[in-house]
Parts: sequence; C-alpha cells; structure tokens
Amino acid sequence: MNGGILIVEDDPVISQLIGWRLEKMGFFVSGKTPTAEEALDKIKDGRPDLILIDINLPGTMDGTELARTIKEQFQIPFIFLTAYTDSETISRAIDTEPAGYLIKPFKDEELKVMIELALRHAKKG
Repeated sequence: MNGGILIVEDDPVISQLIGWRLEKMGFFVSGKTPTAEEALDKIKDGRPDLILIDINLPGTMDGTELARTIKEQFQIPFIFLTAYTDSETISRAIDTEPAGYLIKPFKDEELKVMIELALRHAKKG
C-alpha cells in the first residue's frame, strides 16, 4: 500500500463513495479502514501519501487521537472529513494541525482542492 490515499471512515457506504469520488478525480486509493487501530496497521504496512480521517470512529481511538499519533509517529499529512462542527470538536481537531478540515457533505471540487493543497504542502515540507 505504498503511496496513495488511505480512507479512515467507519460507514462502509460513505467510505466506498469517497473512494469512487477520489478515483474519478484521478487519485489512487491505497486502502480503506473503519477504525483507527486498523488504520495504524495499514500505515505501518505501507506509507500512504495522505490520510482522510473521520473524527467519529469506533474503537479505543477516535479520529483526533489517530491524527495525533500519525503526526507524532509518521508525519503523514491528514485531512478531517466530518459532520462535526461544534467548537469543542473543531478545537480538538485544530490542535492536531491537520492539512485540512472538510465538513460533510462536501463537493468533489472542495475535496480535490484540499487534497492537492495538502500533497503540495507535504512535498515542500
């Protein structure tokens, strides 16, 4: 799974839809996973270029905890894709220094621009 975009989304329908949308835009989806724990296993198996993370994930870690671990251990850029807009969630998300934060539902154009910005920024960093 080297390169590409890893999707961390617990809803299988949304995960599949995001994957199709990304492929239609010309991006390579390297994997999909419903939990933070599985995401960490996939990251260890092969380093993606970018990770899309839902904040509300089942298991022992939520999306912000996953993001903090990714930042500390792997330095891979990530974008939150979430329906949460309350100030506490946004504050927790911002503290992880994401490459972006998109509120569901989002448009393909918004997702594409956010991904391109994140990947470009990562190459310069």
